[in-house]
Amino acid sequence: MARPLGPVRLRRTNYVTLVIGAILCLFIIYFLSHNGSSSQAANANRPPTRKPVAKSSLIGERPPVRRFNLNTVTITPDPIGNREAVLILTPMARFYQEYWDNLLKIQYPRELITLGFILPKNKEGNAATTALQDQITKTQKGPAKDRFRGVIIERQDFDPPLTSQDESERHKMANQKARRASMSRARNSLLFTTLGADTSWVLWLDSDIVETPATLIQDLAAHDKPIIVPNCYQRYTDSETGKRAERPYDFNSWQDSPTAQDIGSKMGPDDIILEGYSEMATYRALMAYMAEKEDEVNLEVPLDGVGGTALLVKADVHRDGAMFPPFPFYHLIETEGFAKMARRLGWHSTGLPNYKVYHYNE
Repeated sequence: MARPLGPVRLRRTNYVTLVIGAILCLFIIYFLSHNGSSSQAANANRPPTRKPVAKSSLIGERPPVRRFNLNTVTITPDPIGNREAVLILTPMARFYQEYWDNLLKIQYPRELITLGFILPKNKEGNAATTALQDQITKTQKGPAKDRFRGVIIERQDFDPPLTSQDESERHKMANQKARRASMSRARNSLLFTTLGADTSWVLWLDSDIVETPATLIQDLAAHDKPIIVPNCYQRYTDSETGKRAERPYDFNSWQDSPTAQDIGSKMGPDDIILEGYSEMATYRALMAYMAEKEDEVNLEVPLDGVGGTALLVKADVHRDGAMFPPFPFYHLIETEGFAKMARRLGWHSTGLPNYKVYHYNE
């Protein structure tokens, strides 16, 4: 049975509690509205995010596509006026300060010159690399106008055939085939890794060439020949007179002879003809002995073989495939083989018998 309810008693309203509750409600509303607007503002200022793209483990970051129109690369008798890029390549076994000093005297815009060096991985090569890097650092940290466009230093990935780089040892006839085959490999390695798409001219300059005209590049380019070589001489002190004199040094620039061709016809496929040795008289016409009138520096002579002490080549000759054969090529090797290979490709060599550069005298 239900119990009757007694009279209902109402509680008195507590106004303090109501005030506190109202204050809490206002605080919550303020907090929520302020936090939301701050988040919207932060998101508005934040750059849009991308979803991460899964990268292939086989393909890394793709480099930009670079396009070169070789038809716009000029190779003209006025290389400075046409802002033509020059690549100076030097195989280096020893560092000669005179070589570097002469290189800095060449009057061609440095911003158009790239230097390339290749050195052997032996004790002499290490010393030469250290000395070379010191000089490069001084130049490239100097005034911007004196800096080269670029400098590339490479080390050979094969051992040199000769343990000594003394002049007498280098020029022994018995050492020539192995030595010059190694030189060919060094030249080709340097050329193939440095020739740029915008290169107009390649100047091969040996590390023991210590004196050239300051206008060497533009002087040779002015002849507009695909392959052109000056005469390489050497200054020395005459033991009899005590006076300074000069003598021919490079005998690899020559015009062929019937005698040399006959010698080659009787050789085996792996034999080479060498120039400048009495044991193998070829009777070729050597440019070294053609120098007569010093005032006729622009006199040109056609050549069948060239030396590489100072050799200016149009870059298109190398692009066509002319390189330095490290093997007997028509019984020729290295620079002489290069001239023969270029001729087979339709490019002819020219010499300047009265235009001289000078080799270091040990």
